[in-house]
Amino acid sequence: MKADRSLSLSRRRLGALLFLGACTLAVAGCQTSNPEAVIRIESEQGSESNIASLTEVIKNNPRDPQAYNVRGSAYGRAGDFSKALLDFNKAIQLNPNFYQAYANRALIYRGMGDLKAASDDYNKALRINPRYDVAYIGRGNMYQQAGQSANAFNDFQRAIDLDTTDPRAYNNRGLIYQKRGEHKLAIEDFSKSISLSPNAPLPYNNRGLSYLALGDEENAFTDINKALQLDKDIAEAWVNQALIYERRGETAKARRSYAHAVRLDPEYQPAKDGLARTRG
Repeated sequence: MKADRSLSLSRRRLGALLFLGACTLAVAGCQTSNPEAVIRIESEQGSESNIASLTEVIKNNPRDPQAYNVRGSAYGRAGDFSKALLDFNKAIQLNPNFYQAYANRALIYRGMGDLKAASDDYNKALRINPRYDVAYIGRGNMYQQAGQSANAFNDFQRAIDLDTTDPRAYNNRGLIYQKRGEHKLAIEDFSKSISLSPNAPLPYNNRGLSYLALGDEENAFTDINKALQLDKDIAEAWVNQALIYERRGETAKARRSYAHAVRLDPEYQPAKDGLARTRG
């Protein structure tokens, strides 16, 4: 499995996180606690028409930092990082204590690969509001992206200690437990993440892997199939399903699942290896 999939900073996923940051403000229409629901509506929120509407809001309220933050989030979802940065910069210029804008700008910097700038912004957000769970989770993801698992764990733990309801904190701490071989703790975290966001596919896939590591093939298969039911474009889940088919001696089914994974991600080595193995 690609351990960093849940931390992927694709423009699609980045946009969802930006929308969550914007929704901490009192802005009409920002009402959700489900990141997967956010992803589904994300293309509309980043559409040209929505950006045009937000631009009109800014014309009428040129000194409103919240308006720039929301439009910056829309630009981020649309993949226009340069315009997103300009808007977040303006929001922070108008309100230097706007910790949500710092965290949103950090996401853009992460998407651009500038982890130093991202770290600086997360730290600024947390100096202003030490209880801002979103910034701990974002910084934890950044640490994990940089291979600093201990620092990532501490940030996810801090968010959890603050009673976060953000499922990413539990899912991503679970990934660290999983990497450490602490699969029972990982399963608890993935289960909590699922309870907070039952339509998110990745925690099911991740929990399935830990079940498989503990020899619980039945629950592993159920979870991995659930992940694919929710999102058929997860190459890792197809490979995990194939591995179970292969263990059961159902080679033809395994081959089909490996082949599907290769179509989704031609460079994913476990899929290529599995396909070559089952062809033989």
